[in-house]
Amino acid sequence: MTAPYSLAGYLQRAAIAAPQALAVRSAGRSFGFAEWLNHAERLAGQIDTAERPVIRAGDSLLMASFATACSLVKKPFFAFHAEKPADRSISLPGEELHPDTALIISTSGSEGQPRAVLLGNAQLDAAAAGANERLGLGAGDCWLNCLPLHHVGGQAILWRCARAGATVLLHDGFVAAAVAFDLATHAVTHISLVPAMLARLLDLGVQAPPSLRVALIGGAALSRQLYDKARAAGWPLVVSYGMSETAALIAAHAPDDGPWREGLAGRPLPGHELRIGDDGRIAIRGPQVMLGYADGSGVDSAGWLTTGDLGAIDADGRLSVLGRADDMLISGGCNVHPQEVEACLAACTGVDDVAVTGQPDPVWGDVVVALVVGPVEPADLFEYARRHLPKAAQPRRFHRVDQLPRNATGKLDRPALRLIVNRGR
Repeated sequence: MTAPYSLAGYLQRAAIAAPQALAVRSAGRSFGFAEWLNHAERLAGQIDTAERPVIRAGDSLLMASFATACSLVKKPFFAFHAEKPADRSISLPGEELHPDTALIISTSGSEGQPRAVLLGNAQLDAAAAGANERLGLGAGDCWLNCLPLHHVGGQAILWRCARAGATVLLHDGFVAAAVAFDLATHAVTHISLVPAMLARLLDLGVQAPPSLRVALIGGAALSRQLYDKARAAGWPLVVSYGMSETAALIAAHAPDDGPWREGLAGRPLPGHELRIGDDGRIAIRGPQVMLGYADGSGVDSAGWLTTGDLGAIDADGRLSVLGRADDMLISGGCNVHPQEVEACLAACTGVDDVAVTGQPDPVWGDVVVALVVGPVEPADLFEYARRHLPKAAQPRRFHRVDQLPRNATGKLDRPALRLIVNRGR
């Protein structure tokens, strides 16, 4: 039998314990655990034994199938994004991959060139164990997975559900009407959403169904305005922090943990240490930290991963995420972080969505520029900023846009923002 801490190992265990229990439901097809195992075994028989890693792209059902099939034959699986040209430029060392590699995930590339993250069974299993404990996922539960399967968030749900003996209700990406329908039709207990997805569901008037116990929110900053609106509609929000390099979720804050504030991501999962470097960056050490990037870099000799995120840790050990270190603007000699300005401006009446970037200026260094979706007038936004932000952080220029550039997980494409404002100069 496959090692019990692999994806296939947990599926084999579930197929013995509850063969008829629902493992996967997708696009009108349903698979019990025994049937899903048989499906993966047939696919595994088609994998070229010389193929290492196995690189595949496709719809969510195909990607989930290959993840399990590769686990059965102990081949690394590179969950590839066929429509993302930058992923094609990632160089993999083939047979020189770390021998424990089970899953390869491309980073989002929202801040530059994507990198290949190597995760082993040990990291993925630790992540599933910690998440299931923190989020209360158990046998018979149902997780609606509308995250892309080339993203670590989507892959992590497969592991959590296999480990728990829970059902994956698999969507091929996020379509708000389809998600709303399945929330109303099935006894969904858990769902993962990025803030943009949550906002779309709220725009449609979707309230959380009685069965829903956890709405895990991550992938991008959550505003106070959106948090309050969702809580008023009954959504059981668990605000989280994680990344490809930590096999997804690494810290979480639930309603029972006390009041939430913007940026608060909560306590780390069991067995992990957090620290803030002298440069303000979050560093993480623990069982979920990746094997490394494909080029061998990423984790120091003491096991610490230094992230590109700025953070703070309070007296209770709770992490707050302040934004990306490489997003920092220098305006009038003062550090200005776009995420903090965006969180403030999002609460201004008439702002449906907002992003902040900088334009080079010989006097200011960076002139703060607001890109806004919504009917707010520039004068009203500037006045709101004067009342709520320090002078250096106040936007000096305004761009109205129909929508903001975001990637598949809802993160703002910061380089694209700079291109938009510099084209308008």
